[in-house]
Amino acid sequence: MNIFTAWARRVRPFPVATLLCITAGPPSVVSGWAQTPPSGDASPTHLDRVTVTGNPLGRLETTAPVSELSGDALTLRRGSSLGETLSGLPGVASTYFGPNANRPTIRGLDGDRVKVMNNAGASLDASSLSFDHAVPIDPLVVERIEVLRGPAALFYGGSAVGGVVNALDNRIPTRRLEGSSGSAELRLGGAATERSGAAVVETGANGLVLHADAFSRKTSDLRVPFHIPIADNQALPGSERVRNSAAQTSGGALGSSVFFGPSHFGMAFDTYDSSYGVVAEPNVVIRMKRQHLAAAGEFKQPEGLLPTIRFAFNRTVYRHEEVDGSGAIGTTFLTAGNELRLEAQHQPLGPLQGVVGLQLEASDFSALGDEAFVPSTRTGKQAVFALEEAAWPLGRLSAGLRLERVQVDSRGDADPALAPRFGGPLQRRFSLSSASLSNVAVLWPQWRMTTSFSATERAPTSFELFANGLHAATGTFEVGNPALGNERGRNVDVALQWLDGESSHLRAGVFASQFDRFIALQATGVQSVDDGAGGFHDVPRYAFQSVRARLHGIELEGQHRLLARPWTLDGTAKLDLTRASNADTGQPLPRLPPLRINLGLNAAQGPWSSRIDIDHAARQARVPVDDTPTAGYTLVNLSLARRVNWPGFDALWFVRVDNLTNRLAYSAASVQTIRGLSPLPGRAFKAGVRVTF
Repeated sequence: MNIFTAWARRVRPFPVATLLCITAGPPSVVSGWAQTPPSGDASPTHLDRVTVTGNPLGRLETTAPVSELSGDALTLRRGSSLGETLSGLPGVASTYFGPNANRPTIRGLDGDRVKVMNNAGASLDASSLSFDHAVPIDPLVVERIEVLRGPAALFYGGSAVGGVVNALDNRIPTRRLEGSSGSAELRLGGAATERSGAAVVETGANGLVLHADAFSRKTSDLRVPFHIPIADNQALPGSERVRNSAAQTSGGALGSSVFFGPSHFGMAFDTYDSSYGVVAEPNVVIRMKRQHLAAAGEFKQPEGLLPTIRFAFNRTVYRHEEVDGSGAIGTTFLTAGNELRLEAQHQPLGPLQGVVGLQLEASDFSALGDEAFVPSTRTGKQAVFALEEAAWPLGRLSAGLRLERVQVDSRGDADPALAPRFGGPLQRRFSLSSASLSNVAVLWPQWRMTTSFSATERAPTSFELFANGLHAATGTFEVGNPALGNERGRNVDVALQWLDGESSHLRAGVFASQFDRFIALQATGVQSVDDGAGGFHDVPRYAFQSVRARLHGIELEGQHRLLARPWTLDGTAKLDLTRASNADTGQPLPRLPPLRINLGLNAAQGPWSSRIDIDHAARQARVPVDDTPTAGYTLVNLSLARRVNWPGFDALWFVRVDNLTNRLAYSAASVQTIRGLSPLPGRAFKAGVRVTF
């Protein structure tokens, strides 16, 4: 029996009472430019620390382009989904399938090329399978979100060739605590008439820390500017609401950690329940439930051969039911999976400092029902990786390598009595390798230049290999290709960073990617399908095929202190642009965000702070022949906040006005079949308060 078989046989659905396995990712590290000893008489420079995923050595300077949200910035940006919360960060957009199903996209890549993680552990769900499937992570209890733009396959596998989104919630406490602390948050209003709240409590003594949290969110149908909805190329009656977009979500967690010396070990259990409408199907509601039990630890022996060892093991069970208006369950998606991750930092070997790691994953997936367009499958992954760094005259050089094996087994047609669709059982095996080379160079005390090169491979997913059926969310018939090989890409990323004190900085970066075998969903004609009333109708037919693809783009972001007294005034600016094409046909790749520009002003005095944002998206006319251009738009957003300090408590009150001019706008990153049904939110007021103690 090989390693994969032994591991995969342990993957079984389980009730809450028998949850006995564990998950979490290795603790994240804090990164940034610290006060660097200057040369000559230059003044020291400083950049606020940022949290960085994919930095196991804990370096203060990293080559990866990273965005981080935490504290007040996260409180003010927090949306009902990760996609909504992060959309607008440099290089980051969302699939925007209405207000509830918003998966982040990075530099024009989405689906299985962007890895969404919870505490650095895989979020085993069905969100990469279909645009109407939400990510089962609620931002209400997340204390920090890190976004790594560009390939991160070295650390996290092929599903991270486009980037990583890592939501951290401290459910397994990573900090010692003596006494009690916590927070509570209440939010009301917004375009979806949100009513939500969350509470987190932690207490600790004598090296034991306990954590508990709970959250609840309820929303109504999204309010938008008056528009004419388009469904199946037909105009519907005009409306100021997005049909079937209400949602109700709740969940919570219990966790604990034991600290002994510089080391710790912890466990946590969390649950997530959600029920939300599917915008594309007016009478369909998705009921989603995820159960997750986690353990993680960090063990330190400063004088040992391996001074730092981190481990994480998780098990997740995910259930997703699509329910029609009569209450009948049309399709059920089930996923149960395990993940194990080990990282060990070794003592310096001459000039080399580095880390080695092992990652194992196994998951069972099944789709049962009328709209199941993929067969039940089992996927196993085994990988080893290493990263080594050394100083040299031109900066700090890093080199990494990851070797991975992936096996995908299709069970084929589950019931031989039914019409054949997926054929008999079939197994595919893939051997993958990814490598990276990067450098951080100090040009002057205030200037840094980062350069990275990477070569990555991604194995096809089960649906890219074996899909064969009508995908109701997109209104297309999708066909997989069991003969697909590894997706191979090469990427280069270069950035110049400038820093002047704590309030002024600039980062200008360019990137380019080239894929020899990019797995694309290509239009191939029409397919006749049963209309459910004894007849047939034609729908577009799409097939997964390997093509050559090229992507390149620019990202600019900066801040400058305009006024320091009697109150501070900071100007901010962001710009990003991604161009991507199918090199075989010359056609643009689908769902690309257009040129986006954000200009902002932050004003603060004492406990008060305010911000005005102007978000502009250009018209997106570079679309494939089976899509239509998306008009540009400019949105104005305002926020006002006040901090209040009481004995033992700290509170942040805030009010937001989004889309002040009530501009009708559509997301170019949305799939075409949903874009005309779900504009971006209209003018809305939201208020909230967050109290910490």
